[in-house]
Amino acid sequence: MKKPTNIALNDEIFKLIGQKADELKLDTYVIGGYVRDILLGRDSKDIDIMSVGHGITLAESVAHQLGLEDKLVVYKNFGTALINYKEYVIEFVGARKESYRSESRKPIVEDGSLQDDVNRRDFTINAMAISINKDSFGKLVDLHDGWNDLQQKLLRTPLDPDITYADDPLRMLRGIRFSSQLDFMIEQDSLDAISKNAERVKILSKERIVDELNKIILSPVPSKGFKLLYKTGILGFVFPEMVALAGVEKQNGKSHKDNFFHTLQVLDNLSEHTNNLWLRWAAILHDIAKPATKKFEEGSGWTFHGHEDLGARMVPGIFKRLSLPLNEKMKYVQKLVALHLRPIALTKENITDSAVRRLIFEAGDDLEDLMMLCNADITSKNPVKVKKYMANFQLVKEKVVTVEEKDRIRNFQPPVTGEMIMKIFGIGPSKYIGEIKTAVKDAILDGIIENDPDQAFQFMIETGKKLGLTQQ
Repeated sequence: MKKPTNIALNDEIFKLIGQKADELKLDTYVIGGYVRDILLGRDSKDIDIMSVGHGITLAESVAHQLGLEDKLVVYKNFGTALINYKEYVIEFVGARKESYRSESRKPIVEDGSLQDDVNRRDFTINAMAISINKDSFGKLVDLHDGWNDLQQKLLRTPLDPDITYADDPLRMLRGIRFSSQLDFMIEQDSLDAISKNAERVKILSKERIVDELNKIILSPVPSKGFKLLYKTGILGFVFPEMVALAGVEKQNGKSHKDNFFHTLQVLDNLSEHTNNLWLRWAAILHDIAKPATKKFEEGSGWTFHGHEDLGARMVPGIFKRLSLPLNEKMKYVQKLVALHLRPIALTKENITDSAVRRLIFEAGDDLEDLMMLCNADITSKNPVKVKKYMANFQLVKEKVVTVEEKDRIRNFQPPVTGEMIMKIFGIGPSKYIGEIKTAVKDAILDGIIENDPDQAFQFMIETGKKLGLTQQ
């Protein structure tokens, strides 16, 4: 495809900004990701405006014209300003050149030319600009042949990649994220430079790292990004627990699967059906404790007993270290990791109503997500095995639907309360209350009694008598 000389900018906001730029005699451009996404045919709401001159002055003029002076946010230390306008987030900046110190990714900034500004960009595909001044409105400025790289689906730095990544190591994570999101290839020199500078990610904040990780996780085929993180060595610095999954050990002629690549397969399988970030995190962490629980047993081969329980206990520590939220989202992931073997285990035995009831009760509102995770967890290089496991798992899913419709067990609360127990037996708070409530709950889940208030009440009386209590 021939490189275009002019690009259509149809929204009136660009003409308005260009008009104000002409009044201030500022050469002004749309630059970066918005230009890249226009050329890729992708929707984008983040607009970067760069002026060869004072970007904040232009932002103030535009805000005044739009009646948004009170909405203008100015970051004087960075020489930038931001306006939220309709569905857009518009950021203004003056052209600049940057220099870096080895211990920080915060640059020393000076005013610069258009050439200086595109030189400091992370990749050529993000270094293209479109003029919005009236005399050259829509003209594409491509000083580093980003258009050709876009056509070749190639990620390349405008300058020496070794310097680019050493200056700001966040660019390495961004490159891997773009590769995963856009299905682009990182140019070999750039890839080598990422490996060489991988340790530089240690100067990045946890928040910056996890923001890029989450974007990789949400990409169409997230394994692509994780394989690059692993290959370049970055993953070892940001997520060592995941690196520990890699590798195959063999003993007495028996080997286990490579749990790193198995985890990536599960993640990709799941990602075909959901964009739920936290469900994808559950896929990443479902086997995270396998290295710690790995054991070779004569006759059985390799085992990972209890990896689901230990994995669930590891989740809060991993979330805290990565600055992921320590709230209900973390508890959701922890719950799915703890339960991820339960549906699969049901395929290996006669499926009893009691076992299904307990699964439904413990999974609660997250049952569908758990089943989706378990379905994704069925992986094998043997297609016959996969077909067999899938057929067995389908039986479990059908049984779950049948039992839930019949017993209404999901999120149920046993009909017996602590207050009721104290009143019936004339006792105060004590261990008996917990014992009776647990006995009633287990009786319902085991199918001894139905989820019915009258049956629960009678069972409570009988249980109290066995504990030596007398009905008042």
